[in-house]
Amino acid sequence: MNSVHLLLRGRVQGVGFRAFARRQAAAHGVRGTVRNLADGRVEIYAAADAETLERFKERLSSGPSFGRVDAIDETPAPGFEPPEGFQIVY
Repeated sequence: MNSVHLLLRGRVQGVGFRAFARRQAAAHGVRGTVRNLADGRVEIYAAADAETLERFKERLSSGPSFGRVDAIDETPAPGFEPPEGFQIVY
């Protein structure tokens, strides 16, 4: 299982992005967390096999209908211990 840390920039807050990410994670079998950051970005920690993570990131890049993803910055997160399922963190 691979783990990544994603930071999404664009119109990603106030548009239902966290719920969108949770639905996409459930559809793809991704475990992890999503939360809004104070600077307007969305932070995601995700864990799955490499192919599944790629499909998940592709879906995230489209965003929800009122959102817009300008960039996804990705770094490995080898120490991340994913929860069961995918959780919104407040």
